[in-house]
Amino acid sequence: MTQARALRGVIGVAGALAIIELVSRAGLIDETALPPASTVLDRAVGQLNERDAVFLKSVGSTLQAWAGGLLLAIVIAVPVGLALGSIRWLGTASRVVVEFLRPIPSVALIPLAIVVFASTTNVKISLVVYAATWPILINTLYALRDVDPLAKDTLRSFGFGRISVLWRVTLPSAAPFVTTGIRISASIGLVVVISAELFAGGGGLGTYLSETQSGGGRTDLLLAGALWAGLIGLLVNTALVWAERKAFRWHAERTAAGT
Repeated sequence: MTQARALRGVIGVAGALAIIELVSRAGLIDETALPPASTVLDRAVGQLNERDAVFLKSVGSTLQAWAGGLLLAIVIAVPVGLALGSIRWLGTASRVVVEFLRPIPSVALIPLAIVVFASTTNVKISLVVYAATWPILINTLYALRDVDPLAKDTLRSFGFGRISVLWRVTLPSAAPFVTTGIRISASIGLVVVISAELFAGGGGLGTYLSETQSGGGRTDLLLAGALWAGLIGLLVNTALVWAERKAFRWHAERTAAGT
């Protein structure tokens, strides 16, 4: 099943590239606006072979800010989610604040982040933290609501306290949903950090993409860089899905059985 799904994905990508190649070569769209897929792929390979390694340094800067922001978001969102989901009055009191803040797009906060933080790296990290916190927090809250109350009551009947119930029942049950939130946040964080680099500069893949349009513009380099951004996101998501399935194989089997 997995191999068939991967094969269909490869066929889909190859078909999309073939359509872009034909549309561009046939002159239906100006090549300066949409270069042939073969040209974009050639530029993408060339970006890895640049002597000054500008592109690789840009990617490294982006991944560093992304990873730092995602890690901080996990450290913040998981404990806060556990607190809000476990303490009823605290969750009720904070509900309005959470529902008010989470729809605010991180991109809209770029000017504020530039004013607050002197370093562009801190600007990028802060925006990733803000954007990545909400999926993890919300998933943690919903996961705690779905924990089997009978299992918790059973442990309490044997004299286990709140901490023991949290450690033995709540956390293991909620962990798969929390990791799903982390996976969603990883993709969102990558989009946000590149967007921040486009607007705030300071190096990174977003800045590289912006600079490709200076002096007349190089759409081929822009699309090649965007191709790498998409590939990085795909690899990150694939790695997290693999880790999630390995760590919570019982959850994947139960979900498959339920469907």
